[in-house]
Order: sequence, then C-alpha cells, then structure tokens
Amino acid sequence: MSYSKIVAAYDGSNLANKALDHAARLAEAFGAELTVVHAYTTPMLNSGDMLITAPAEWAQEYVQHSGKVLEAAKARVPAGIRAEYKLLEGYPAQAVLEYASDSGADLIVMGSRGLGAIREFVLGSVSHNVAQHSKIPVLVVK
Repeated sequence: MSYSKIVAAYDGSNLANKALDHAARLAEAFGAELTVVHAYTTPMLNSGDMLITAPAEWAQEYVQHSGKVLEAAKARVPAGIRAEYKLLEGYPAQAVLEYASDSGADLIVMGSRGLGAIREFVLGSVSHNVAQHSKIPVLVVK
C-alpha cells in the first residue's frame, strides 16, 4: 500500500502530536504530500428558544488561537517534508471528512482523543466519527 496525499487532523493535544509525528514519518517514507488541518467552530450561545452567534471578538479569538495551533504543528513537522497547513471552519469530524474528500486524500491520520472531553461525551469522539464515515483509510493513533 502506498499513500500520496495524507491529511493529519491536529488540535494541539498530546495524542494529536503523536498522530502528527506518525503522519510526518509516513509522508516521508512514501514521498507523500502532507496536509495538516485544524478545525474550529465559533460557539453559539443558547438564550432560551434562540441560538445566538457569539460576539465577533470571540470568533476572532478562535481564529487567532487556531492559527497558533497550526504554528505549533509547523514546528513539529521536520524540514524536507512537503507540508501544507489549513484552517477549517466547522465541526471537526465533518470538516476533516469534507477536506479529505475534496482534496483527494488517500489517508487520514488523527489521535484517538482530542481536547474536547465534554463535546466528546455529548457528540461522540471526532476520531470515531471520522473512522465511521470516511471513504478512505483512517489511522487512529493512541
């Protein structure tokens, strides 16, 4: 089996670091393109019967934080590996799946658990959702 386009989902967690290290080694071994993606969502506030978009300042802070997360990913990927870094807006599992599909990726690499413990309890883990719905192989790193 050979891979030419690898997508690594990255949220800055310890397991995401391990997954990114694996993805980088695979990209190097196969001469593959590596795209590191980080997905974020702007929170919605519940006000009784309405959902209200968070203030613009919050959205800007989420984008700035997400940029810092991707900068941390750049620092982990060894020089010489062809890598791109993409910031995705949307629910992480859906954003990763859509990006992988749209980009023609042939492997998704991600950690088994991320930073969203409460979200995970309510929605199920991102890695579980990606693995269940992906049309391409998913490497889940523990």
